[in-house]
Amino acid sequence: MRIGVYGGTFAPVHNGHIQAAKAFMEQMWLDILYIVPDRLPPHKEEPCGATAHQRLKMCDLAFAGMEGVVVTDMELQREDKSYTVDTLRELAGEDRKLFLLCGTDMLLTLDRWREPEEIFRLCYPVYVRRENDKMLDDMIVAKIREYREKFGKMVRKIVVDPINLSSSEIREDIRAGRDISEKVPPAVCEYIRENHLFAE
Repeated sequence: MRIGVYGGTFAPVHNGHIQAAKAFMEQMWLDILYIVPDRLPPHKEEPCGATAHQRLKMCDLAFAGMEGVVVTDMELQREDKSYTVDTLRELAGEDRKLFLLCGTDMLLTLDRWREPEEIFRLCYPVYVRRENDKMLDDMIVAKIREYREKFGKMVRKIVVDPINLSSSEIREDIRAGRDISEKVPPAVCEYIRENHLFAE
């Protein structure tokens, strides 16, 4: 089984996440893709404007009907902060090959996450770029070379047209009263509106 893991805060989930997930499934030939909203990321404060379970619900709405995609609350069940290595341990198995989807910022700092050696032992990191910053190109190449030498794993790239979207930008739009209907799935847009999320 080829298993994909796509974690994040998803506050809120948006069309860039959807595009990355679809490309991840297609290009890595995944049997199952787990969408894993985190309870409390180690490097972030609790995102204002939506609870963990509201973020989970938005992911359920966004990925509903996508074959092979499973939205899981496994990290929300933990009492403490969310660590990627614990999620990978929970999903690992002899008959499973795990692929971990990283954004650019995650790719460049993966060796500073908890137990990086174990992360690289348990999975094959894959990265996708949602930005188009040419200044990062050399840093990414150097980091991938470093990971190959240090951990013995080649990091693969998902090829997708950059969508210049971020959850923080969407939260700012909501606070400013701007329309977000082109940036998030319709069901997510409606859920945000009905529950007055991210308005303060």
